[in-house]
Amino acid sequence: MNKKIKNIVLLIVGFVIVQFISELFYKRFDLTADKRYTLSETTKEILSTIDKTLFITVYLEGDFPSEFKRLQIETGQYLEELASKNSNIKITFEVPDNQREDLIKRGMMPSQLTVEEQGKLSEAIIFPWAEVAYGKKSTIVALLPNAIVASQEEQLQKAIENLEYSFSNAINSITQTRQKKVAIITGNGELQDIYQYSFLSEIAKKYRLAKFTLDSVATSPQQTLQDLTDLDVAIIAKPTEKFTAAEKFTLDQFIMNGGKTLWMIDNVNADQDSLFKTGKLLAYPRDLNLTDLLFTYGVRINTSLIKDLYAAQIPLATGKVGNQTQFKNLDWFYHPLVGANPNHPITKNVAPVRLQYANQIDTLKNNIKKTPLLLSSALTQKVGTPTFIDLQSIAEEVIETNYNDGNQVFATLLEGDFNSAFKNRVHPFTSPLFKEQATANKMIIIADGDIGKNQILKGKPYDLARDKWTNQTFGNKDFLLNSVNYLLDDSGLINLRNKTLKIKTLDKQKTYKERIFWQFLNVVLPLLILFGFGFGFTYLRKRRYS
Repeated sequence: MNKKIKNIVLLIVGFVIVQFISELFYKRFDLTADKRYTLSETTKEILSTIDKTLFITVYLEGDFPSEFKRLQIETGQYLEELASKNSNIKITFEVPDNQREDLIKRGMMPSQLTVEEQGKLSEAIIFPWAEVAYGKKSTIVALLPNAIVASQEEQLQKAIENLEYSFSNAINSITQTRQKKVAIITGNGELQDIYQYSFLSEIAKKYRLAKFTLDSVATSPQQTLQDLTDLDVAIIAKPTEKFTAAEKFTLDQFIMNGGKTLWMIDNVNADQDSLFKTGKLLAYPRDLNLTDLLFTYGVRINTSLIKDLYAAQIPLATGKVGNQTQFKNLDWFYHPLVGANPNHPITKNVAPVRLQYANQIDTLKNNIKKTPLLLSSALTQKVGTPTFIDLQSIAEEVIETNYNDGNQVFATLLEGDFNSAFKNRVHPFTSPLFKEQATANKMIIIADGDIGKNQILKGKPYDLARDKWTNQTFGNKDFLLNSVNYLLDDSGLINLRNKTLKIKTLDKQKTYKERIFWQFLNVVLPLLILFGFGFGFTYLRKRRYS
C-alpha cells in the first residue's frame, strides 16, 4: 500500500514539474509546409516595441459563407501568434451587423460576394476589416485585397498571404514615435491639392506632409536646399512649367544627400477637358527641362503617346430617350489599363492601374538597378507627337495588326549609387551640401502625371481607386501608397507583401456531385461501424457467458 501511495505522489510531483517547465519554456511549433505562422524578423522587431495594451478588433464574426470562415480561422490563428509574442496584444472578434453604419463612416466598406454553395448562387455581405488601436491612435486593416482575381479561392489565398504585411504595417504605423516627412513639391504648375486629396490623405495617416515650393530657390537657394534636405521624400506630381537650372540643382542635391523621390511626369500636353468639349485635342511635347537630369539617373521619358487595346473606358453620349441623354462606356485606347509587376512587393496583388495619355520609358545602361513596375499589354501602338486626337476615332474598327509595338514600360524603380547630374559642371549656386554621388538611394519614375489625380464629384474629391462615371476600380491608390512606403521603408517591412502561400481548397463541382458519398462516409459509416462493433461485442459476450 505504501508503495502505491509513493508512486502516486511521484506521479503528481512529476506532473507539477512538467507543468512548471512548460510555463518557463513556452514554445509554439509551426508544422505547416510553407511556414505560414512563422513570423518574420521584421514583424518580431515591430512587436517588441509595444509596451502598452494594443487592441485588435476583427469584424469577421457571424453567419457568412463557409469559404470566408477559412479567412476568419486563418486571421484568428495568425493573431494568436502575434499575441504569443507580446502579451500586450488583446484580440476580439465582433459581429458587425448592429454597427454597420458606424463602420462605414470609419472607412470600413462592406464587400458583396457571390457565393456558390451546393450548386446554388447566393449573395452575401461581409465586413472584411479589422481595427488596431494603441493609446489614442487607431487605424483600420483591410482583410480582402483589391486585386482583380479569377475566383474567390484566389481572392482568399491573396488575403491570407497579405495578413502579415497588413497587420505589421498597421501596428508599425501607430506605434512609431517619429513620423517621416513627405514633401509635396510645388512651384512648377503641379497638380492642385484637391486633385491629389484621395492619395495624399492616405499618406497623411502615416507620414507628416509638407508642401514645399521651389519658388524660393530664386531668392534664397542655399536655405531652400537646406530645408529640403531635412525631409525624407519628395513627390513631384505632374509639373507643367519648365524647371530652372537652380531648381534642378536643388532636386539633384536633395537626392545626393539621401532624399527619395517619386516622379509623376507628363512629357506630352494632352488636355482631356478639351477633348470632351470640342471632340478634339492637340497633343504636343512638353518641355520641362528635366531630360538631362533623368538621363543621368538612367531613364528617358519619350514624347510619344501609347495606345493600348487593353484600356479603361470613358462614357460617351450615344443618343436620347425622351429628354434623357443616354451614355455608353467605351474603351479609350489612350487610357491604358496596365498590369503590375507580380514579383515585386510594391506591385504584388495590385489591381490594374489606369493611365491617361501616358508616355513610354526607356532605360539606359549605367550602374543603377532598374525594376519595371508598370507594363502595358503586348498590343500597343506608339503615336508620335504633335498630333490631333479625335474623339470620333473611338468608333473606328480596330485593326490588331497595327498594335504590334509590344510591351511598354510606364513606371520603373531605380536603386543604387546615383551620380549627380551636376558633377563636373558649373553649379547654378554654391552650396556646402554639394555631393557628387548618393549611396544606396532609390527613386520611382512614372511616365504619367495623372496616375495620382482623383476626380471631383459635386465639388469634392472622389476616390482615386474608382471612376465616378464607369464605376470601374483601379489599383492607382494602392500602387502609389506602396511606392511611398517602399521608398521610406528602412526595415524591410514592405517585403512581407512578397509572401507566397499555397492554400488548399476543395473542388466545388466535385464536392457537390459526390456530396452524398462523402456524407455517407463521414456520418453514416462511422455509426454503422459503431453499431456493428456493439452488436458483435454483445453477441460474443452472451455466447461466452451463457
